[in-house]
Amino acid sequence: MKKTVLTFGLISGAVLCVLMTINTVFAEKIGFDHAVVVGYTTMVLAFLLVFFGIRSYRENVGGGQISFGRALAVGLLIMAITCACYVIVWEVIYFNFMPDFIDKYMVHATESLRASGKPPEQIQREIDEMNRMMSLYKNNILVNIAFTLLEPLPVGLVMTLISALILRRREPKASLATGLPDLQN
Repeated sequence: MKKTVLTFGLISGAVLCVLMTINTVFAEKIGFDHAVVVGYTTMVLAFLLVFFGIRSYRENVGGGQISFGRALAVGLLIMAITCACYVIVWEVIYFNFMPDFIDKYMVHATESLRASGKPPEQIQREIDEMNRMMSLYKNNILVNIAFTLLEPLPVGLVMTLISALILRRREPKASLATGLPDLQN
């Protein structure tokens, strides 16, 4: 399992990190709203490798069969490696090359809130909350890592769950009468 998980986890992580880096560099040019859509689309593409990793494990290690639990475990490990790659690369990019990225995003978010038509008191409360969260993000590395991890994690969990459901395959049950596999089930 280790070889399959590492191989597919690192490939998925590399795909996600390359696409995330490109998206981050061009986020201002294409607009932050479009960058979010592109970002989550690239996550789905990268997490497709979870499906292929589970399938590879089923065919090469499981002899064509895999339980839902084993498929889920393989998928979760691949997803964990992918997410770890994402967090590591984002931390390097953010702290070394784009430390003003969050400030630029905050300007965009504030302008979007002001244009939303919400009551001024509500807008100010939301801006104050965003500022508080971004202060934690900038000043506490553990919060920064947690927030960064929360970006790909839900996508990875959904893709892993779907992949495990689709790819599970049990051993055919033997017929009581003949002792041969019952191919009707």
